[in-house]
Amino acid sequence: MTPSQPLLCSAVAKPRFGFAILALGTWFLATQSLAAQTAGMSYTNVHLPKVPWSIHIVRFDRQDPAFAVHSAHAEGKAVGMDPLIAQVKRLDPKLGVPVAAINGDFYQRDRAYAGDPRGLQIAAGELISAPTGGVAFWIAPGGSPHVANVASRFQIVWPDNSKYAFGLNSERPADGAVLYTPAVGQSTRTTSGREFVLEQLPGTAWRPLRVAETYRARVREVRDQGDTPLAPDTLVLSIGPKLAPALPKIEPGAVLEISTACLPDLRGATTAIGGGPVLVRRARRQRIEPPSLGSYAFSSMRERHPRSAIGWNDSQFFLVEVDGRQEGLSAGMTLEALSAYLADLGCEEAMNLDGGGSATLWFEGQVRNSPCDGQDRPIANSLIVVRNSDVRAPAAASAGQASK
Repeated sequence: MTPSQPLLCSAVAKPRFGFAILALGTWFLATQSLAAQTAGMSYTNVHLPKVPWSIHIVRFDRQDPAFAVHSAHAEGKAVGMDPLIAQVKRLDPKLGVPVAAINGDFYQRDRAYAGDPRGLQIAAGELISAPTGGVAFWIAPGGSPHVANVASRFQIVWPDNSKYAFGLNSERPADGAVLYTPAVGQSTRTTSGREFVLEQLPGTAWRPLRVAETYRARVREVRDQGDTPLAPDTLVLSIGPKLAPALPKIEPGAVLEISTACLPDLRGATTAIGGGPVLVRRARRQRIEPPSLGSYAFSSMRERHPRSAIGWNDSQFFLVEVDGRQEGLSAGMTLEALSAYLADLGCEEAMNLDGGGSATLWFEGQVRNSPCDGQDRPIANSLIVVRNSDVRAPAAASAGQASK
């Protein structure tokens, strides 16, 4: 399609944006400006002035092995916040050249663990945030994308064979247990409780922590004052003051077993990020089931806000951002409207990402959307698409193309 080519949409003809006609009960003119295109990838800004909406879309070839999707976290850690462009710049160049990116999961915005993602995150194979039962996107070994609710089965097995669930790199409740890795920073940031400094048991697997694995760790030290320092070769298991009296007595030298199992089994996944809800499943828009009535999470689903999402079909991935809260430019979408738009766009599967002031889309060197805060908001994590020029298509496919 040529730049700035107008699209006249009608419900009768079942056009690409026909769902909006049904919602608005009117005709409108959409302007689609193709801002940039490279081999296997394009960026488009769609303007629908009658609403108004300004929608930013990056598409890229899912079958092209030169493209890969990675998750990143602010400051290269498990907590903290910085703008999307900073996360793009910090990505390990060994992974490839960043060409597109979008903001990621919802996250804690203040206090000691600001930037802690709400759900699962796996970055370059390292497990840095635990699943909490919510929706997550991940890429399985072999490259196939998935979206589903992921539940934690993380547990510590004590020397007496008793077991207890634990969280990862997050704020520890008084009656809970959290495992901290060096990805959280220089220390656990806790203020009380009992903390076990763990070291590698010789001859066993250790860091970086992987999903769906079992580790054996030896207790190097037991501390009772909180805020235990973390070293590159240690983990720290923190036990809340209300839980500690109920657990078996552990001394230095004891051996613990750590399981990072989850359901479904994500063994071998090297990229994952939380979000939700699922917006498209098997090419069908999904009924949006809001949380408790009266909560902001409930009301915001039914209101127009800036939105971000990732979707895909058999041939393409889609990164989609909808600007909002900006009179005359873009009103934002409800989740119902976003679900319909993504299905109409061609997504067979799609997941909602954090929206509002966090909604940001970056393509080939610059932020393309108009953030509603007037500037790029510091966020917790992101999805970054890279291109690796050293990767080539399989020899059979290349030979087939050459013979045409």
